[in-house]
Amino acid sequence: MPDVSPEEIAYSGLDDEELMERIRYRDLKAFQALYRRYTALVYSTCLRVVRDPHIAEDMVQEIFLRIWRKPESYVNQRGRFLTWLISVTRNRAVDEVRSRNRRLRHESASPAEQDFQPPAPPADDPALSAELADQRRLILGALAVIPSEQREIIQLAYFGGLTQQEIAERLGQPLGTVKTRIRLGMQKLRAALTPQLRWEDR
Repeated sequence: MPDVSPEEIAYSGLDDEELMERIRYRDLKAFQALYRRYTALVYSTCLRVVRDPHIAEDMVQEIFLRIWRKPESYVNQRGRFLTWLISVTRNRAVDEVRSRNRRLRHESASPAEQDFQPPAPPADDPALSAELADQRRLILGALAVIPSEQREIIQLAYFGGLTQQEIAERLGQPLGTVKTRIRLGMQKLRAALTPQLRWEDR
């Protein structure tokens, strides 16, 4: 690994595999860039399965913490990072739902029912591409209802991979304003995503 200062690297221009390689060397800025790039997608994927915004938010933190602590769990020779990330996210969300259902039925279930475990979805899901396209449609639809000044900043941060400081410099806005608009925009994005997912489940 070359001895390069993180400040000299244009993190937003690095691909996923390059970011993961730097995370293996405990590069916090690489981790932050990866988090900005995929936090909205991971959140919406969790929310589609668990149907609870608070649980989905907790799971986002858990999944990214796992990436930081065990970056070696991703092996790039086995496939693209995005495919792996969505698989990990969906499997973890399904596990959460199963665990919650087991707790709910524990007292009334018979021994045979308690031993039953539905089969886990395959890690290599042939419908993954279609699901990712659906996720993108949902996120873009939710972004459309967010005020334009918040939407622009969220797109630059979470889809453009820019840091908050870079956004402030590009837009000529105070850093505090950028932080506030990201926070408010993410709150509205999550609020907009939740009813869409509930409607699809009817």
